[in-house]
Amino acid sequence: MDIFDVITSRRSIKNFTDRSISNEAIQQLLQIAVQAPNHRLTEPWRFYVLGPEGRGHYGAALGARKAKKIEDPAAADAVLQKVAETHRDLPAMLAVSMTVDENPEIREEDYASTFMAIQNLCLAACAMGLGTHVKSGAVMDDPSARAAVGVGENERIVATISLGEPADIPAPKHRHEASDFTKWVP
Repeated sequence: MDIFDVITSRRSIKNFTDRSISNEAIQQLLQIAVQAPNHRLTEPWRFYVLGPEGRGHYGAALGARKAKKIEDPAAADAVLQKVAETHRDLPAMLAVSMTVDENPEIREEDYASTFMAIQNLCLAACAMGLGTHVKSGAVMDDPSARAAVGVGENERIVATISLGEPADIPAPKHRHEASDFTKWVP
């Protein structure tokens, strides 16, 4: 598959088979991730490969946030447990963080580089026949989520990546043509 096919065929995968992902495959993906462009070569990215226990703890942190929105205590507990189990049962999951530089300009560049590393990883996974689902959001700052991942105080969790063999691949969503967003400036 050439790079154009990989980019156009990559999808966010939500359902995975039970096939485990080898540490060697994960290491190969991480090695591709760190080839991302990085102004000043700060190499801000940090990768946490979460085992079943870590995935479960992270899922529990996310589940607790979802459960807060549910009034019935039994239903809230069921949501917390389901989210924790779903995460624990993933074939593989990574948390990607970045070091937080005091300089706002460098911090912004590092954030962009970290997401380029994530994109490299996702495209390489697709080329290997694997699927990914990148998630971000407020849970990344949750103390329980941070504790589950084990990030340092000077790090910011940027995203988590679910990784595995796709159980099914969703149809592509409609995308506008690049020309709809492009202005040629003389």
